Amino acid sequence: MMTTFAEMIDDTLMQLTGYSTFQDQATYLTAAVDADDLSIPVADATAVSRGLIEIGSELIQVDSVNNTTAVLTAPPYGRGYRSSTAASHASGTRVVSSPMFPRNMVKKAINDAIKAVYPEIFAVGSTTFSFQPSITAYNLPAGALDVLQIRWQSTGPSKEWMPVRRYDVDKHAAVSEFANGVAVNVYDGITPGRNVKVTFSKEAVALNAETDVFTTVTGLPSSCEDLIRFGAAYRLVPFFDSARLSGQSAESDFGGANRQPAGASQLSRFLLQMYQVRLAEETKGLQTLFPTRSHYTR
Repeated sequence: MMTTFAEMIDDTLMQLTGYSTFQDQATYLTAAVDADDLSIPVADATAVSRGLIEIGSELIQVDSVNNTTAVLTAPPYGRGYRSSTAASHASGTRVVSSPMFPRNMVKKAINDAIKAVYPEIFAVGSTTFSFQPSITAYNLPAGALDVLQIRWQSTGPSKEWMPVRRYDVDKHAAVSEFANGVAVNVYDGITPGRNVKVTFSKEAVALNAETDVFTTVTGLPSSCEDLIRFGAAYRLVPFFDSARLSGQSAESDFGGANRQPAGASQLSRFLLQMYQVRLAEETKGLQTLFPTRSHYTR
């Protein structure tokens, strides 16, 4: 089963909130809302209070709540609040009051974790070209960082892929000749016209749409999914402690008193340790798949 960005976000949120320990107070839209609408009809206005609400991945500042008409009103600056993106929402979409971990922030934390794993963990790409004896240097695709291995397909019925022993990677190739600024120089005596396959490393790509498939878009193996979730979680958990600061209401002060001082920081350190263990395991796995091989540059 292929895991999507939306599923990664949901799984991270469940880990952060203890699966069922914390339950967000929520209701749902009773009519569709456009990206610029300031009136938001909901099924139960008593489930929402003035302040921050979340619909999908959008944060909205609510200025007033009408319990009679069950309509929330946002100020002119209220849509797409706190760097989220104002969007249209269909009738029946969940409306969360004061989300503990806004979905938009979880998205950012997941992508921060994806970008942070390089160079220990890298995505893998490949390109194939036809060898020409008059050409030594060949352009590599955009994003290629280093060559992991090169093989060429031999003649005959076996179609064996033979290793290339002599090559060099030019990471600063002239863009006037090599559009992506990176090229590989092949020096082995390869039969003209045979296919040459270059396997290369590249940085993992951040996720964007919630329908993005983790392995397809990032280029990382599915075994890295929990590693990325740990990476996102340890970044987000410390903000639990900020709730212990003096609040602007009796409810926030009471909630803060029920949490142990620096408890979130301790949990964050534990999650960081789990992240580091999984990072070491995944690094070892990649080293097993692509061991460092000596090659000649001439």
